[in-house]
Amino acid sequence: MSVATDACPSPKLHTRLRLWEFADRYVFEPVDGLADLFLSVDRSNGSMSLVEELPPRGPATNPKVRIVFGVIGVLKLAVRSYFLVITGRDCVGSYLGHAIFKLTGLKVLPCNNSLHTSSAEEVKHLSLSLICCSSQRLHDLGDQFKSLPLWRQAEPRFLWNGYLLEPLIENKVSRVSMQKLGQRRRGADPEGYAANFVESEQIMQSKEFTASYVQVRGSMPFLWEQIVDLTYKPSFDIVRVDEAPRVLERHFHDLQKKYGAVVAVDLVNTHGGEGRLYERYAKSIEPILSEDIRFVHFDFHQICGHIHFERLSQLYDQIEDYLKKHRYFLLNSKGEKMEEQTGTVRTNCVDCLDRTNVTQNMIGRKILESQLQKIGVLGDNNTIIDYPAFDADYKVLWANHGDAISTQYSGTPALKGDFVRYGKRTTQGILNDLWNAMARYYLNNFADGTKQDAMDLLQGHHTSSSFRLVFALLLAAVIFMIMSLRRAHTDVFHLVLSLLWSGFCFGITRYVKANGRKFTNRPRFHLSRH
Repeated sequence: MSVATDACPSPKLHTRLRLWEFADRYVFEPVDGLADLFLSVDRSNGSMSLVEELPPRGPATNPKVRIVFGVIGVLKLAVRSYFLVITGRDCVGSYLGHAIFKLTGLKVLPCNNSLHTSSAEEVKHLSLSLICCSSQRLHDLGDQFKSLPLWRQAEPRFLWNGYLLEPLIENKVSRVSMQKLGQRRRGADPEGYAANFVESEQIMQSKEFTASYVQVRGSMPFLWEQIVDLTYKPSFDIVRVDEAPRVLERHFHDLQKKYGAVVAVDLVNTHGGEGRLYERYAKSIEPILSEDIRFVHFDFHQICGHIHFERLSQLYDQIEDYLKKHRYFLLNSKGEKMEEQTGTVRTNCVDCLDRTNVTQNMIGRKILESQLQKIGVLGDNNTIIDYPAFDADYKVLWANHGDAISTQYSGTPALKGDFVRYGKRTTQGILNDLWNAMARYYLNNFADGTKQDAMDLLQGHHTSSSFRLVFALLLAAVIFMIMSLRRAHTDVFHLVLSLLWSGFCFGITRYVKANGRKFTNRPRFHLSRH
């Protein structure tokens, strides 16, 4: 989820700007406090400068004026550059007294030619969209770190508009771009960056205590693909098998540096196409297994089926000792660290959405109960379920979390969401899953490619589908076949025509089935490097 925050120690960080659109320039005027300087952007070449006053205004100039809430960054293309500004936001919560906003509106401001780099001073005038570090990391880094500009405080892996910010920063940040971001991507790249990688932090505040727990999800970290081809479940292709151990080791080495110990929970099927992925995962991770890297395979579908998700307790039994050993983060009322999280759980299924959501919810619930017992809110034998109102709110929290991630990656809310939201499977939930599964099929084959291109464009990875034509031909052939069949009983000529049209329909169908990948909406900007 993309968010903007108005929390920053710098007095020059403004969260409301008045955008003046003059004929020759854009001017950003802070309106939420006194400001000595305005940011001016030349509309002809994109060059930026700080000015002390607005240009002269009169009947001849008549600039457009509107309020914006920050600058996302600058998108540089071959023909021209574009400023992306925030025009709408919704407050979705708060943390430590600071509002958290979800972006709801953007405006694109075109600038011809190339864009010059601005100074770091100019960046202080912008309300940046970012996701900050975990609570534990912020505490460990101390006050000196918090005095840095927001873009330096942000976790580089999750600063989704980092590429767009580069033209606004005098010295470009040495950063890790958001690799493998986007729609229905699979596996990892040769550098070990996994697709669909998401860090989820559960934060609890009660009785002046602050506690958190971080867990992650991500695609199986070796080179594999699942390219859409019009079938409901495209086949999995494991590529460059000999490189799998190296890629996987690099991925887990990076996780260890950031989180400490790691237990990898693999939820895919033991047999079939998913079984081949499981076998490759298990074989590739075996050389690096140790006290600090564990691997647990749990065949979610075989054990839990579609309704018995309470059987996840069998998985918890396998990782309970690990969770208790590596704990969670806990601060007392004085800001002193009482507990430290020294390891994380890395969960995956195929797309790291539905099965993963249910499993992470279970782990988060167990951790939260331990935290509440530690600070005396729950007794040693109590659980969250003993408090129905709080239990209901907690379920909604995780259900919304799963839906948000699923909508970003697949275009629909999460499947199996009724269990997370209500604690049981429901008839309506099963029907919703059926509808969402059909919607995912359509989006995956005919819409996600364009959406992925947009994401790659925003990430700096940019280096037509013919389905509509084929569908039109097939529809026309079916219509003509039906028209001929209606006359076939009285006219041999139309009988022959109906057979010809039937053959034409059959031929088109066979061709599409054999060449399904040609007729899907696949990304064009950033093709697979496998």
